[in-house]
Amino acid sequence: MTRLRLAVIGVGHLGKEHARILASLPDVELVGVADVNPEQAQTVARRCGTRAYSSYWPLLNLVDAACIAAPTCEHHAIGCEFLRRGLPVLIEKPLALNREQAEELVILARRHHTILQVGHIERFNPAFEELGRRPFQPKFVECHRLGPFTGRSTDIGAVLDLMIHDLDLLLHLVKGPVVAVEALGASIFGGEEDVAHARLTFANGCLANLTASRASAQPQRCMRLWGPEGYAKVDFARRRLTLVQPSERLRREGLDPRRLDPAARALLRDELYGKYLEVRELDCNGPGDQLTEELREFVRCVRTGASPRVPGEDGRDAVALAGRILEAIRGHRWEGRSDGATGPRQLPPPRGRLFASPDAEAAA
Repeated sequence: MTRLRLAVIGVGHLGKEHARILASLPDVELVGVADVNPEQAQTVARRCGTRAYSSYWPLLNLVDAACIAAPTCEHHAIGCEFLRRGLPVLIEKPLALNREQAEELVILARRHHTILQVGHIERFNPAFEELGRRPFQPKFVECHRLGPFTGRSTDIGAVLDLMIHDLDLLLHLVKGPVVAVEALGASIFGGEEDVAHARLTFANGCLANLTASRASAQPQRCMRLWGPEGYAKVDFARRRLTLVQPSERLRREGLDPRRLDPAARALLRDELYGKYLEVRELDCNGPGDQLTEELREFVRCVRTGASPRVPGEDGRDAVALAGRILEAIRGHRWEGRSDGATGPRQLPPPRGRLFASPDAEAAA
């Protein structure tokens, strides 16, 4: 089998892992890596046994496909150059800075009959894949994606950097339009929003609350879902799925605690989980990893012409919904007044300190 010639554009924190994995695939020839930081490009190239480039332009004539892991602000320009030549691309999430840029990438891929895959890696999380095999209709969803400040992706805020994962997952699960968006966010480090909360209403009645933060001491990546079938919790970090469903007895007979005497109510507390609510904990960890599976699918789709699990249209829709959330964040009135603080950078003046700082205590 002829090896597929690939390149990675942008080999920073995530791109270097793309390069490492692609260099290890037997049916892939990693012909080069490109980065505006020549030292980083050389370091990754030496590690992967390939050539380093300071620009992606020479690679346009050397590859069959490419992975683009450059900063988000460059996704559109770089992606367009490859797609105009009919070259398949996998573009890291988010697909682009806004819906207009994302739409142009989708149109170019269609026009040139080529592959556009988006790097929404949580679609390949085995716990989420297991949920997708269950007959579940989400009607209320809570998403928490929290982590510490890393200094990366400072060209975008928490919505496009973190919340975008859960927006893609929600649109994939609910499969319906969002009819209402409420949101607020705050800039902590002086740039784009670092903390964001959104409430989405879908046309089919599903409600979703999403929180994203890159200023949290304790990391968390969880999704909790309620529906007529029961409850599900996806722990993306631990790759575990928790399922709770009513027992056949509860579905058949129902349960009204108001009709129980005190002794029966006390017994119900002990018997609730097991007799009335059935619980299953699934450890979905396996031998593989999500990024390798994502890249293998990209290679397979380039070879066969099959549609990827996360096509450009899905990446565009997630970016479009993120844009609506960002618009709501920028217009949020913290004090409910048009002449008051508005948006992520203008918070109401603080009333005081929550506790004395170490410096103040030392001075006292």
